[in-house]
Amino acid sequence: MEATPVPAGAGLGLKPQHFDAALSCAAPGLWFEVHPENYMMDGGPRLAWLEAVRGRHPIALHGVSLSLAGPDAPDAAHLQRLARLAARIEPVLVSEHLAWSRADGRYFPDLLPVPRTGETLARLAANIARTQDVLKRRIALENPSHYLHMDCHAWSEPEFLGELVRRTGCGLLVDVNNVHVSAANLGIDAAAYLAQLPADAIEEIHLAGHSRDHNLPGLLVDSHDAAVAPSVWALYRTLVARIGPRPTLIERDGNVPAFDELLAERDTAQDILAASRQVQEECAS
Repeated sequence: MEATPVPAGAGLGLKPQHFDAALSCAAPGLWFEVHPENYMMDGGPRLAWLEAVRGRHPIALHGVSLSLAGPDAPDAAHLQRLARLAARIEPVLVSEHLAWSRADGRYFPDLLPVPRTGETLARLAANIARTQDVLKRRIALENPSHYLHMDCHAWSEPEFLGELVRRTGCGLLVDVNNVHVSAANLGIDAAAYLAQLPADAIEEIHLAGHSRDHNLPGLLVDSHDAAVAPSVWALYRTLVARIGPRPTLIERDGNVPAFDELLAERDTAQDILAASRQVQEECAS
C-alpha cells in the first residue's frame, strides 16, 4: 500500500453506519479519520472494513487513550499496537490529546485536564518524544476543552502548546470548537487565543458541534452531537485566513445524521479552504 499525501481538503469522522457511502463517495479531497483504538487488532471484519475505505480515501488516526499528560509513560504494548496499525494503514496524520486518562494502573473514560506547569511540560514532552520514536513519525497534539478555572497554570495554553512544539517537533491539531467552548466557559477571547498559535505547527483543524449543560445552562459542553455552530464557523474562517488552508475534519459522535448531511457540512469547510487557496494563489501571482 503506497503512502498517501496529506489531504489538503476537508474530511469526516468515519462511522460504521456510513461504510458503504464512504466507500463509494467520490467527493474531491475527501478523507476520513478514525480512533485507532477501535482497529488495533490483527484481523477481522472491522480492520478489513477500514482497509477497504483506505483503498479509496486517505485515513487519519486520532488517538484518545495514550494519556500523554498523565503521570505514567505511554503503555508500551499499546504503543506497539498503534505502530502496527499505522504501518498497515499508513495514515496521513496521527494525533492525540493534551490530556490524561490513566494513572496507577487505572483507566478513566474521559480526557482529563492538567495544570500547565513546568513539570507537566517536561512530562508531556518526554511522552510525546517516546510516542514519536516508536511511531517513527511526527504526531499532532489537540488543545482540550475547559469547564473549570484552574489557578495553578504557569503558562497560557497557546504559549504551552508552542513550547511543546519547540521541544518535541510535534505538530498541533487545533480544535476550533474546543477553543470556543473553553472561551465561553472561562471568559477568555477565542479569537485572541487562535491568533497566538504558531501557524507553521498547525497540521490539522477540527470542527464540531456543542451543547448547553441542562443543569448549568451557562456551561457549554463539547458534545459532538450537533452541527457546527455559526460562531465556530466564524472563528474557523478567521483562522484559515491567517494560516492558509489546512486539513479540516468535521466531527460528529452523537445524533449522527445521514452521510449526505455530514457531507454537506464538510462541503462548507471545503469551500472555505478553496477560497483561501485561491487567495494564496492570487497573492503569489
